[in-house]
Amino acid sequence: MKDKTKKYSLFAGFIVILLLLISLPSYASSYRVIFVTNILMYVILTLSWVIFSGPTGYISLATAAFFGIGVYTSAVLSGTLSLPFVIIIGALASFCLAFVVGSLTLRLRGMYFTMFTFALVQLISNFAHWYEVNVTGTVGRLVLALDSTIIYYSILVVFCLVLLASHFIKRSKFGLALQSIGESEEAAAHSGINVTLVKVTTFAISAFFMGAVGAVMTMRWSYVDPPTAFDIRLSFMPLLMAIFGGMGNLFSPIIGSSIFAYLEEILTTKFPYYYMLLFGGAMLLVIVFMPHGIEGVFRKLQKNNKGQLSEKP
Repeated sequence: MKDKTKKYSLFAGFIVILLLLISLPSYASSYRVIFVTNILMYVILTLSWVIFSGPTGYISLATAAFFGIGVYTSAVLSGTLSLPFVIIIGALASFCLAFVVGSLTLRLRGMYFTMFTFALVQLISNFAHWYEVNVTGTVGRLVLALDSTIIYYSILVVFCLVLLASHFIKRSKFGLALQSIGESEEAAAHSGINVTLVKVTTFAISAFFMGAVGAVMTMRWSYVDPPTAFDIRLSFMPLLMAIFGGMGNLFSPIIGSSIFAYLEEILTTKFPYYYMLLFGGAMLLVIVFMPHGIEGVFRKLQKNNKGQLSEKP
């Protein structure tokens, strides 16, 4: 009974927050809308990263590559197709790239996979730069910028989709297969799971949403180039945000990425020259004192409360 009440309370809270987000442009300033758009971008990237890396334990640093593919796809198609088609094509381009890359590399494990995904970002970024300099004769592309409200609602739709995908994957047989792969890949293979197919498919699904958010965010800028599109920070931020929030349930990465994104905005605005130093210090404190993130802190508090209640006569 308590579990059902808890689920209903969480669902009701989510609906309230969603309604507030839907109505945000009607009562908030343009700055607030842009600010929340940035937070939702990080939330989507973090949730997308957790879809694959959370249950499997594979640490991917390819987020910036798939985000950048979405950015450049959107930049190329800007002004020629409507926004929904641009987003879908950008997401599919990232999905296809991830599927091909995953098919070739997801037999690697541990640090070798992490190193490859990091190198993938540099490879694609440098190739895009080479192509523009030697083929198109330009560096970067002009983009048809859209109204911030349109971008906000587009990001909100992508957020709802990645949330639904995360929920259904976690509660499906596919999610159980991912969990078993994370616990023991050999045991999962012996139990009849097509380990490679499950990993590659999940990797591509996570990249789909990364590409989608990249395609949307392009419309905020009037100009994009390889360093902007394939910003390596976007490979590390979702990882750090997931660690900060925890990955045991669906809401922990959302809370962690929201707080982290807010912290980044405050530090870059008020302390631009000390931003990286303060950010690094904050992350070190989190790793030392909160090794399991915010989720671990809540679990510890719940255990302490239960212990105190059981001790009472």
